[in-house]
Amino acid sequence: MANKAEVEAASQQQIATLTRKGLYSPSNEHDACGVGFVAHIKGKRAHSIVQQGLKILENLDHRGAVGADKLMGDGAGILIQIPDELYRADMAAQGVELPSPGEYGVGMIFLPKEHASRLACEQELARVVRAEGQTVLGWRDVPVDREMPMSPTVRAKEPVIRQIFIGRGTDIIVPDALERKLFVIRKSASSAIKGLNLTYSREYYVPSMSCRTVIYKGLLLANQVGKYYRDLQDPRAVSALALAHQRFSTNTFPEWQLAHPYRMVAHNGEINTVKGNFNWMRAREGVMRSPVLGDDLAKLYPISFPGQSDTATFDNALELLTMAGYPLAQSAMMMIPEAWEQHTLMDERRRAFYEYHAAMLEPWDGPAAMVFTDGRQIGATLDRNGLRPARYIVTDDDLVVMASESGVLPIPESRIVKKWRLQPGKMFLIDFEQGRIVDDEELKNQFASAKPYRQWIENVRVRLDDVVATADKVNYPEVLLDRQQAFGYTQEDIKFLMAPMAATGKRASDRWATIHRSRSCPTRTSRSTTTSSSCSRRSPIRLSIRSAKPWSCRWCRSSAHGPICSTSTPSIRRFVSRSRNRSSTSRAWPGCARSNATPAASSRATSSTSCTR
Repeated sequence: MANKAEVEAASQQQIATLTRKGLYSPSNEHDACGVGFVAHIKGKRAHSIVQQGLKILENLDHRGAVGADKLMGDGAGILIQIPDELYRADMAAQGVELPSPGEYGVGMIFLPKEHASRLACEQELARVVRAEGQTVLGWRDVPVDREMPMSPTVRAKEPVIRQIFIGRGTDIIVPDALERKLFVIRKSASSAIKGLNLTYSREYYVPSMSCRTVIYKGLLLANQVGKYYRDLQDPRAVSALALAHQRFSTNTFPEWQLAHPYRMVAHNGEINTVKGNFNWMRAREGVMRSPVLGDDLAKLYPISFPGQSDTATFDNALELLTMAGYPLAQSAMMMIPEAWEQHTLMDERRRAFYEYHAAMLEPWDGPAAMVFTDGRQIGATLDRNGLRPARYIVTDDDLVVMASESGVLPIPESRIVKKWRLQPGKMFLIDFEQGRIVDDEELKNQFASAKPYRQWIENVRVRLDDVVATADKVNYPEVLLDRQQAFGYTQEDIKFLMAPMAATGKRASDRWATIHRSRSCPTRTSRSTTTSSSCSRRSPIRLSIRSAKPWSCRWCRSSAHGPICSTSTPSIRRFVSRSRNRSSTSRAWPGCARSNATPAASSRATSSTSCTR
């Protein structure tokens, strides 16, 4: 009776959840957007770069989505370097003198409209700043155009947008240390505010908190970003880079928080392995250590909150690696590796780099074109499948323009000194401090040669051939069948995987190994014909088509159904298995359009009739 009551209670809870949320699931979110940036190689700041970034955004308008209400899109935004002159003048008007650039940080904060919740969020954030030994210099209301035409739905979700200015404490000496401390403050405050269980706490969000960059974004159309945020119209808003993004989301509900760019990235495409990547990051939270972050590491958990988009989850992981001391480009290489395992022509040191980090972190597979920046560098990379476009040009006045397509800025051909595209697994980086573009070969050789990765691998690798087998019998209290079921073994695994290996001393055939791997992989694989999986160990996985046995459909006499996909569904695999045991060589495909036809209709089928699945 108790079990029945528990089941009924659980059912009622599920019904209540479905009533409140419907059938929508955040795990089905995907993105296919427009992304681009303009940057000055030498790091020269100018308001014209901000204007060009907004122009890129407007020219990517066709890559965004618009609903039945033409004033409501999926979101857009722009990331720039902190406009110190603009903020210094505005804060001086309040009687606040800002420290030198690099000695203070700016947090862009989305706050609830409801007064009590907003006040609670502000007080909790200020409390965390002081608890971390830093100083709250003041608050600034971000000037926005309230008169701009806006969808009523967007207006209803519009947050109160304020900026908090945080001065460095006595324990902070260099900007990198301040950047890490701001990271800890943001994560700690977000967790603390979430724990307050405020009615409107979900409206609290921090688009950026940094001493180098600031993000202006929202549930806006591409041409509205520059109008809505008046700071972007001010000539004092200068920057050496402008990263713009126009979101096109499928199977999602548009929100202010989900607009790009995120704190360090913006991208076009989707991360199809995000579910497994999220789970693996959560699993590591109990064992991670960092000499750079030290005791602050425990304050950063959870690394990602459930229900975030794939890009937000990627951004959280990239930010963690960077704040823990990894260079930005190396962090991107670790998360989005090249196809290295079967690449026999790759430099051995680079292969060792990828192999070493493969044991630390699973690949975040796209298709995705990812742009990343920390305010001192900006770069871009394609995942190993390379199914998202990313083209760039370099001009004679040291400007670099990269976007999801060519022609996002009207630059005369005579000014262009280089025109190219990102290739699968390739990367390029602009370093403002060095004042140059670092190409893929130099960048990756630099990191691959920095440490003796091959030696480290061999020092800890244990080869089964070197292990001396003993004949000692191990006694288990459980019976074999119970242990097999506990670890998920099936009759198919034993028959086609374990038995052949035990009998021949070799691994099972590629076909059954592929089936086993696709079924046991902890990640969500791609829905396209190119499957991305963190189980693939950094090599491109494509659907392998193998013929089970020459045969024809007994309904349409067509052999079109002969090839059996190695990652096909269990029901099809069972059908093939049963069919092999029959004496008849003419079998009906389960998805045959004529499989439910009447005998009379089937007798009229000819060998030239094609049968569709």
